[in-house]
Amino acid sequence: MDIQQIRNATLVVEYAGKKFLVDPMLAEKGTYPPFPNSPRQDQNNPLVSLPTSIDDIMKGINAVIVTHLHYDHWDEAAKEALPKEVKIFSQNEEDATEIRGAGFQDVEVLQEDTVFEGIQLIKTKGEHGRGEILKLAGEVCGVVFKHAEEKTLYIAGDTVWYDAVQETINTHKPEVIVVNAGDNQFFEGGSLVMNEDDVYEVVKAAPDAKVIAVHMEAVNHWNLSKGELKSFLDENGIAANVLVPEDGESYSM
Repeated sequence: MDIQQIRNATLVVEYAGKKFLVDPMLAEKGTYPPFPNSPRQDQNNPLVSLPTSIDDIMKGINAVIVTHLHYDHWDEAAKEALPKEVKIFSQNEEDATEIRGAGFQDVEVLQEDTVFEGIQLIKTKGEHGRGEILKLAGEVCGVVFKHAEEKTLYIAGDTVWYDAVQETINTHKPEVIVVNAGDNQFFEGGSLVMNEDDVYEVVKAAPDAKVIAVHMEAVNHWNLSKGELKSFLDENGIAANVLVPEDGESYSM
């Protein structure tokens, strides 16, 4: 497989001969207002530009996976750029209905036994925070990719570390794990996605896996920088387990 970090949670994943676009946020830098009640209210989102052109990102895409509909995972620019006949996988029927309402014709709800072109796509659970903030954050999902000729890939999505992430790792034994690790927060409510301690828990649960940390420094409510995470990894002796890509960087696994 080949995994390219685009920006924030947006990935291009080449897996078993097919190309997936995950959580596309494709707007130009500064297009949207900042998330409210959070740091950097003077900075519009996205905070950084795309590392390559939308045409390059779209090239050869066979399917799109949208883990939830927050605009930093599915935005107006993506709706405009994607061909309306492209295959899109959503987390539930509510999201699928909204995506269809934007004109997309081939939208399927992910299940625990979805198969696309011979690739098994397994919807996984996620919690977009802890406690009361979950009511505001809403439902999210992740996805496990499986194919006989590829390593197992787990894209955890917008989730903190909790028992269902542990269960997914125990059940599917992924060899590559992508985590959203910017510790994004509002002024109240705590972490919405993984922080450095959550990443450490992932490494402990899957010590032989390669972990890729994304969703960092791209929208205003980030709380953990790439540099801070790298320092934490060094200090705890797990730097070899975790990759922290720059936007546009690719890995072959």
